Amino acid sequence: MLSMLLCMFVLAAASPAVAPMATPAPTPHVLAPVVVSGVQPGPKLWKVSRGGHVLWVLGTLTPAPKRIEWTSREAERAIASSGVVILGARATVKVDIGFFRGALLLPRALKARNNPDGKTLRDVLPARTYARWAVLRDRYLGANRDIEKRRPILAAQELYSAAIRQAGLDEDNQVRPKVEKIARRHDVPVVIAEVKATVTEPKKTLQAFEGQSLDDGACFELTLDRLEADLAQMAARANAWSIGDLATMRALPYTDQGQACLAAVLDSAVGRSQGLDALPAQVRDAWLAAAQQALATHDTSFALLPMAEILKPDGYLAALAARGYAIEAPDEAASTP
Repeated sequence: MLSMLLCMFVLAAASPAVAPMATPAPTPHVLAPVVVSGVQPGPKLWKVSRGGHVLWVLGTLTPAPKRIEWTSREAERAIASSGVVILGARATVKVDIGFFRGALLLPRALKARNNPDGKTLRDVLPARTYARWAVLRDRYLGANRDIEKRRPILAAQELYSAAIRQAGLDEDNQVRPKVEKIARRHDVPVVIAEVKATVTEPKKTLQAFEGQSLDDGACFELTLDRLEADLAQMAARANAWSIGDLATMRALPYTDQGQACLAAVLDSAVGRSQGLDALPAQVRDAWLAAAQQALATHDTSFALLPMAEILKPDGYLAALAARGYAIEAPDEAASTP
């Protein structure tokens, strides 16, 4: 709990899906029903290759339809023939503190969730933004008024999670545990590209964080934008991912508040003092290093990667292409740098 509050949203860097922020459509859309359910194959595999060695990449997506069961024979065959499976990349943040000291600091950590000086969201948000928030809060959170004390970044996350659930979508990545299970069944080792950071002097860090206002206005606004205008597109994108409709995934605009929410914490004075602002770049480098190691060591390997990082022009696969690897999309001919 303490480490979560010291570095809120830092663990979001574990999923490298930080898509570029786009301007949302001004007109709200009506939520479309999530029609996909049952057993679904998901997208086909991307191929990364050089020198006769191949890394098969499966694109993951969150949120995804809640009532599907991902099953892909193509992915299972690729995993079974692989020398290693890269489950993803993540940042883990350790708090340099013992259990009992942590228990003593817990009340302060809980207080750090709230706005400084006892202010509420009405106090810290522009009037127009608060009015938008109030409509969405009543729609998705009901009578919950404790949320009004929270910092905007945490209130936004709670609102987003509630809206996703009501839309029939799931924030959890159901593909990863199934891929891990398949790998273990075929005795294929699994790895996670991991970056570790340590928060030193947690008491002073909490004190500084408790009294500091975060620059989380962009995170809050983009979350409202996404829930007002993008829920229907999120459902359509999730459906397209489930059935492997790559053309639709390419065509749908992608707005993600994650980058702004990460920056609000990592680029704060407290985050910079602990070196947390360097984590996103370090996580990216760790995944790329793991992919290159797999390609150099094994004839065939397998990896999971968020769909945003596969499709965007400066994503992880683009970085591999720039380093001399051939990238082949499921619906395209093989390309070379």
